[in-house]
Amino acid sequence: MGILDSKIPSGPLADKWTKHKNDINLVNPANKRNIDIIVVGTGLAGGAAAATLAELGYNVKTFCYQDSPRRAHSIAAQGGINAAKNYQGDGDSNYRLFYDTIKGGDYRSREANVYRLAEVSGNIIDQCVAQGVPFAREYGGMLDNRSFGGVLVSRTFYAKGQTGQQLLLGAYAAMNRQINRGKIQSFTRHEMMDLVLVDGKARGIIARDLVSGKIERHSAHAVVLATGGYGNVFFLSTNAMGSNVMAAWRAHRKGAFFANPCFTQIHPTCIPVSGDHQSKLTLMSESLRNDGRIWVPKKMEDAVAIREGKLKPTQIAEEDRDYYLERRYPAFGNLVPRDVASRAAKERCDAGYGVNKTGEAVYLDFASAIKRYGKEKAMTSGIKDPDEATIIKLGEEVIEAKYGNLFQMYEKIVDENPYKTPMKIYPAVHYTMGGLWVDYNLQTTIPGCYCAGEANFSDHGANRLGASALMQGLADGYFVLPYTIGDYLSKDIRTGKIPTDSPAFDEAEKQVRNRMEKLMSGSGIHSVDYYHKKLGKIMWNKCGMARNAQGLEEAIKEIAELRKDFWENVKVTGTIESKNQELEKAGRVADFLELGELFAKDALQRNESCGGHFREEYQTEEGEALRDDENFKFVAAWEYVGEPKDAKLHKEDLVYENIELKTRSYK
Repeated sequence: MGILDSKIPSGPLADKWTKHKNDINLVNPANKRNIDIIVVGTGLAGGAAAATLAELGYNVKTFCYQDSPRRAHSIAAQGGINAAKNYQGDGDSNYRLFYDTIKGGDYRSREANVYRLAEVSGNIIDQCVAQGVPFAREYGGMLDNRSFGGVLVSRTFYAKGQTGQQLLLGAYAAMNRQINRGKIQSFTRHEMMDLVLVDGKARGIIARDLVSGKIERHSAHAVVLATGGYGNVFFLSTNAMGSNVMAAWRAHRKGAFFANPCFTQIHPTCIPVSGDHQSKLTLMSESLRNDGRIWVPKKMEDAVAIREGKLKPTQIAEEDRDYYLERRYPAFGNLVPRDVASRAAKERCDAGYGVNKTGEAVYLDFASAIKRYGKEKAMTSGIKDPDEATIIKLGEEVIEAKYGNLFQMYEKIVDENPYKTPMKIYPAVHYTMGGLWVDYNLQTTIPGCYCAGEANFSDHGANRLGASALMQGLADGYFVLPYTIGDYLSKDIRTGKIPTDSPAFDEAEKQVRNRMEKLMSGSGIHSVDYYHKKLGKIMWNKCGMARNAQGLEEAIKEIAELRKDFWENVKVTGTIESKNQELEKAGRVADFLELGELFAKDALQRNESCGGHFREEYQTEEGEALRDDENFKFVAAWEYVGEPKDAKLHKEDLVYENIELKTRSYK
């Protein structure tokens, strides 16, 4: 266990997946009925995998900490899902999607996995349409597409600003069909506490019923982890409050390597932080950058006047506005990738041009789009020589049809009308490209333990392009894992049921109980949130949008000290054998306190800038990321050996046979 073998098939890139499917072993339908699979997490990746595996005939158990699979954080995705169908006739192709994803990830992705992702992307749309997902359509009835950052084509399918919700409901409906057939046993309000290994193979989990507090044993022939990302290590992020790293980290402690933990995405269009008591941040979809123009005042005195409330953005003349993305990146403009847009916003705000009271916000303005759409609609409606009020009214109707729910959400949170006043946005932690290391089959370094969706590292490199998270989750769940897991399970057709009364389950449950008792035994000086917020500030200040060696070294030391204090002094009320949300949070924050240190260690060893990993020491004269392909063209996979600072580094060299590595330019 622990040797990095990516199992990438030989042969031409475009033939690898087809060849692999032809070569791997299968399990016949009669034998599938005798094989059990556990799926932890029921978002897009987990829900799609569970439904498909059950449809194939496997016996599936699903686990989620929410009260329903349809409450997974996938529901929060707004903007869309990519697929290379070329409905717009603008030159898209599987190769173009593959190349954009590789380039967007700053050439730190695994080539074979990304091509497979592009190859199956079209199937996802067909599957979801068949499930009844209400994608937006053009007047003629064809599915509509819009653009997202980092690309020059329109390939993003969407359902207004609720794409994640609609896709998740499709997967949930497919799950419900299997639950009704008895092929899926759904365990809601359950949290995975540990992975159980029998003879070195993943054979089950220890779970806690979050309502009763009961500790349960569940066995299976394979375990699939699809539990999302770890953005909440920063405390403030766009993730749901409950999003955590526990399942992945439990597997990591049992031998699954953790890859590229420092590759974390900062999303450029989030509602800015409003105060110290805020518990999460709200994402405004990247799709808004299709029509919204991002700017700050050109004059410092105008920015100061806006911050002091003496001037409104609508009073700034057009010639006094700095549309800095359009100025710096004319080819892509406001649709540069997320890492580029985020750093550019930070640079303007650090220079003193920020537009809210804290100086950490820029404008996202729809006035130009409203007028453009208004004139177009007036012409198609037969209105000759419309006045400005009519143009604005018609334009606002078009914008409302495209983004109405997003505008409504913004107004409810900020109490400003974004149709009349530009939105204020600022970058925030969003998606994590790092995760458990997996091979081409999505298997971790633990045999029988698979990982899908955001919880694995495989597809996005150092930066994720917009609208590709939903694509990866559904590709893994519907079209990859159901094939590849059969190759492993073909060796288990005579194994029979895995007993839960074995020494391995006894020891795993004992460790779980000991850990909870230790969490409950703190002296009770500080709450769990106290430690989580402290960790978040260390992470944001020293491991956030910009990092340097000194700050990372300080972060490693400070997190270790904070973790020691946490275990000695945390206050966890209630009891173990009952509903106890403080205990839930404590277990999750304990894992974040270990992950945070590994995160900083990973960022410190990667002496380059790439994608979302921006080391201040490694940048071009223009402030762009400066890669070091000669020394860092690898996946950093960390083996757990005790303290995070002692983690052992393994490298998977990235091979690019089909593309030329270039300086990533969006000008």
